[in-house]
Amino acid sequence: MTPHQYIDRETGVVRTEEFLGDRWLNWAYRALWEDAAWFMRALTSQRMTQVLGFFNYDRPFTATQEAVTRCARTLGVDLSECLDDPTRLNTLRRLFQRRLRYWQVRPMDADPRAVVSPADARVLLGSFADDSSLFLKGKFFDYDELLGCDPAPWRDLFRRGDWAIFRLTPDKYHYNHTPVAGQVLDCYEISGRYHSCNPGPVVVAATPYSKNKRVVTILDTEVPGGSRVGIVAMIEIVALMIGQIDQCYSSVAYDDPKMMHVGMMLEKGRPKSLYRPGSSTDVLLFEPGRVRFCEDLVRNRLRSGVYSRFSQGFGRALVETDVKVRSTIGWRTEG
Repeated sequence: MTPHQYIDRETGVVRTEEFLGDRWLNWAYRALWEDAAWFMRALTSQRMTQVLGFFNYDRPFTATQEAVTRCARTLGVDLSECLDDPTRLNTLRRLFQRRLRYWQVRPMDADPRAVVSPADARVLLGSFADDSSLFLKGKFFDYDELLGCDPAPWRDLFRRGDWAIFRLTPDKYHYNHTPVAGQVLDCYEISGRYHSCNPGPVVVAATPYSKNKRVVTILDTEVPGGSRVGIVAMIEIVALMIGQIDQCYSSVAYDDPKMMHVGMMLEKGRPKSLYRPGSSTDVLLFEPGRVRFCEDLVRNRLRSGVYSRFSQGFGRALVETDVKVRSTIGWRTEG
C-alpha cells in the first residue's frame, strides 16, 4: 500500500504516517464506493459514527497510570503537557479530549499581524486563484457546497481567495483555537455525512469536506482589536467516529466556556471548540490578497520526492506539514 508522508515543521524531517484501520478503510472506499452505495451511506451515517465512537473510545481500560501512559506512548501523546492529572484519563475519549497548558506548551507570536494555526494538525495550503502557484479546485471540497446556504451570503467573498486545510489525526490535541482576532458575523451548522478524513478515502470521495457535517464561523477582523485580514471563514468538519463539535470559547485558559453567537468578539489563539473525539478537519478561507502564507509551508506543499497520497491521488504536489496550534502559518499583507 502506498505510504503517506508529511514534513515535520520543527525538524524538517520527512515522516511516514501510520493510520488506524488503514487497509480496511481504503478497501471499503475503493471497493464499495460505487458498487455498494447503500453500505457507504450506512458507514457514514450519524448512527454508525455513534456506535463506532462508543466501541472505540468509551470502553474503560485499566484505570492506572501505567495503562494511560502505555496508550499515550503508543499514540505519541506527551502527557506532561496536560493541564489535568493524567490518571483521570481512563478512557480513550478522555485521553483525546485532554486539555493542555497551551499558554506554556503552545506559545504564540505576539505580533498582531500573525495568523496562527487553529489546531495541532497537518496543514495543506491552497488557492482558488488560477494564477497562483497554490491553485487547486474541486479537490477536498466543492467550493459552492462548503459554506452551505443557497445562495450563501459569504460565498463570493472567498471565490478567488486562499485556503488552508488542517487535518487532525487521532493522537492530536482536539481543541480548536481561534486563528485570528475578530467579531463573529455568523455561525451556523450544516448537516451532512461522516466520511473518513484519512488521505485514501479523501482521494476516492474527492470532496468529502463539503459533504460532511460541519460548523461555519464567519469572522470580521477589521473591527477594533481585530487582526485586520478581512473576513475569515473557519469551518470545523466532523469525520467517521466524530459525532460532535462543541463550541466552548474561553478567553482565559478553559474557564467559563461560551457558545458562539453573532456579535461576540474573539481573541486570537483562544480555545474555540472541541471535537468529541478522534480526528477531524478544519478549513480556513481568506479573502484574496489579505494573507501571505509562511514560506516554509508553501515550499513544503510544492515539494517533490515526498510520497503523499494526496499528490499521487490528485496528480500534483500536495504535501502536508505538521504544525502546532497557535504557531504562525501566515502574515497580514500590508498596503
